[in-house]
Amino acid sequence: MLDFNTLTEFSSTYCIGICAFLIPANLLATSLTIIFTLLHRPAVQVWQAAGIANIFALLMILHVLAWFMIGVVMAPTYILLGLASICLLANLGAILRHRRFVRAYNYNTVYTCI
Repeated sequence: MLDFNTLTEFSSTYCIGICAFLIPANLLATSLTIIFTLLHRPAVQVWQAAGIANIFALLMILHVLAWFMIGVVMAPTYILLGLASICLLANLGAILRHRRFVRAYNYNTVYTCI
């Protein structure tokens, strides 16, 4: 069973290390998802990149929620929450955009072959 006291203690003890890993990981993984979408990579690759990026973003949200549980309400907590939320939305947007690209590409190829 998940113990929230252990989670908050771990989060507060290793905050610098957690943030030093999760911030670049969020940015790189979300950028990779966007790049795969723009390069029209297969849907499997876009979904894998988005899944990994969403895991990093959700871990960041859990880290921030642990700080809210402790009672730390400062600008960095809101900035990190905003960063994680933007990464989640960007990944969702990239997946939806990739679907639109695929539909538009298939639609155009059907009519150009006739």
